[in-house]
Amino acid sequence: MANEYDVVIIGAGTGGYVAAIRAAQLGLKTAVVEKQKALGGTCLIWGCIPTKALLEHAHALKIVQNAKEWGVTIGSGTPAIDMGQVQTRKDKIVTGLTKGIEYLFKKNKIDWIKGTARLAGNGVVEVTEGQAQTLKANREIVVATGSTPRSVPGVEIDRKRIITSDEAIAMKEVPKSLVILGSGAVGVEFASIYRRFGSDVTVIELLPRLVPNEDEAVSAELEKSFKKQGIKVFTGTKVTKAQASASGVAVEAALPDGKTEKFKADYLLVATGRGPVTGGMEGVGLAMEKGYIRVDELYRTNVPGISAIGDVITMGGPHPQLAHVSSMEGIITAERIAGHEVRPINYEHVPACTYCDPEIGSVGLTEAQAKAKGFDVRVGTFPFGVLGRAKMAGETEGFVKIVADRKYDEILGVHMIGLRSTELVAEATLALQLECTVEELIRTIHAHPTMSEAVAEAAHATHGAAIHL
Repeated sequence: MANEYDVVIIGAGTGGYVAAIRAAQLGLKTAVVEKQKALGGTCLIWGCIPTKALLEHAHALKIVQNAKEWGVTIGSGTPAIDMGQVQTRKDKIVTGLTKGIEYLFKKNKIDWIKGTARLAGNGVVEVTEGQAQTLKANREIVVATGSTPRSVPGVEIDRKRIITSDEAIAMKEVPKSLVILGSGAVGVEFASIYRRFGSDVTVIELLPRLVPNEDEAVSAELEKSFKKQGIKVFTGTKVTKAQASASGVAVEAALPDGKTEKFKADYLLVATGRGPVTGGMEGVGLAMEKGYIRVDELYRTNVPGISAIGDVITMGGPHPQLAHVSSMEGIITAERIAGHEVRPINYEHVPACTYCDPEIGSVGLTEAQAKAKGFDVRVGTFPFGVLGRAKMAGETEGFVKIVADRKYDEILGVHMIGLRSTELVAEATLALQLECTVEELIRTIHAHPTMSEAVAEAAHATHGAAIHL
């Protein structure tokens, strides 16, 4: 006989576990099926959290390497990274957070069913490879199975020499050399980490610029910074072959001019995106598109009683594979199932954060996107380097750029690169959510001395009247 619940959620990543907590808060009897040994999914166990922990270690090393500038005496030895301690601390952080989710499950009386789920139709979920049992969802099944790293033609991931981010976060030694395929968030973050740790790093990007989803000015600033740090950058370049051996990887790539370039490295990190995980979701008639589950604006599939959220879904176009997006989708889905009135997400107001050095934060339309949509655009830019706070921190790279509509003065997008950008973007996101004008942002007092002053100054610059330029 099936164990009955109001809601059964498949997957305990940032979409699934948040949906479960919200559903339980609303009085729904909830179960989560998760096969991994811990709760939290890709973001917590293999992605966002461990990667950013490594980045914090890289930042700490950066400070120590410049100890003389800070007036700190550390002895005569050359500062170096201890990867054993790095991994120990990273794992401690991850374990603490996963245990925190377990506590929240117990607090909210959510059942964690350990195993692999298969949709069996009519609200039934069969669990195998663990606590084998049958579950019945009387209200809704929510698929939140996430995504997994994927490669490109000509490159076969062996997880030994040709690796993904899963392996890159767990390295016990700093590689002498690393080639990174792809310059999205994953690629440039690992470039920052291992270059700071001491690796010879090369980034290869198929598109004409780094972080191609960002505003062009941000891409240009990042490339300038990377080259200054000694990271080699090849844009407009296509990897055609990668051959792993016991000692490393040989890579061949076609340059923009058609010539072939050869690279050799200890490892090739494939950071070319992620594909959906849909195993066990077949056989019930779900509408699929390029492997993704198709949903409507409130995450309902074409099959009554089944919803889907997070990296596994499509709405007929690009869908941001971001932890904070999955979490909000989970909250909205839980509230809808509980009978609450909900509103669709405005995906143009989703913040994107890239934690490379220098950091990138952005929300809304780029300048090119705003022009393509027909807006009469005006732009204001202000460099962090002018700020007293940036000079104190010794982090003067980057800028804040505001894209606005000239007719109504509405802010359409904010793009920044530099220290604390992943924090500062929250203000910009709120500004877009509230349909803020540039004038309103100008009249909002920003504390001094702070990095956030660059946001206010960029607003002044949009009206042609930056105070400190």
